[in-house]
Amino acid sequence: MSLRLDPTFASVLADADRTLIGMWVCSGSPLVAEICAGSGLDWLLIDTEHSPGDLMTLQSQLQATHAYPITPVVRPPSADPVMIKQYLDLGVQNLLIPMIDDGAQAREVARAVTYPPEGIRGVGSALARGSRWNRVPNYLGQARETLSAYVQVESDTAVKNIAEIATTPGIDGVFVGPSDLAASMGLLGQQDHPDVIHAVTTCITAARRAGRKAGVNAFAPALAQRYIEAGADFILVGADVDLLARGSERLMSAYTGGGTS
Repeated sequence: MSLRLDPTFASVLADADRTLIGMWVCSGSPLVAEICAGSGLDWLLIDTEHSPGDLMTLQSQLQATHAYPITPVVRPPSADPVMIKQYLDLGVQNLLIPMIDDGAQAREVARAVTYPPEGIRGVGSALARGSRWNRVPNYLGQARETLSAYVQVESDTAVKNIAEIATTPGIDGVFVGPSDLAASMGLLGQQDHPDVIHAVTTCITAARRAGRKAGVNAFAPALAQRYIEAGADFILVGADVDLLARGSERLMSAYTGGGTS
């Protein structure tokens, strides 16, 4: 049996005529991931950096979302090449690698998602869901074409190095994380500070100038719209756990006139 893998996020972005709207899945729950996948959103970010997800729950989330017309992107906890190898073998086709500060780190990400001789990805396709257990024809020869890799810019250092990060061969785009960026600028919790907003838009402009796609996290609708107007190609506007937390508080407030203490 011959199988074909899904289009990459890079190809979906290339075909898009508007900013693609997505949300976080941080619960680690396949059920929640499936509910979000059927929402009509363009993409999901399945997070394992700040969530309880592990390899088994990640695999289940990928399986749960596969039946829906949505593109999953997965964020591992770090740029560890061993972990990247495991995620790719698990069937992750789109990676967002956190905490990338310069071009050298971005180049290591590009090497980690590529088989030798150009890269360092370990070869285990016959054992792995990523190749559908060698049911995808010529997987080894075309594996890099079935993947997309994005790096997360989330420090003042990374903003200073955005040009070299964005132009790194093998990197499909950059994603700005305003929370950690604000913290690195001495503005913890102030993602809407003018200096943070300026840094974010600087990164969006630099990425697009380099011919790369640019994304950003922005839960506040007014801020999200500002980044869309600044040229963001993809954006995250909510999270499963945040929606549940705020929604349950509103439910309680509707009946008691108050929220959590």
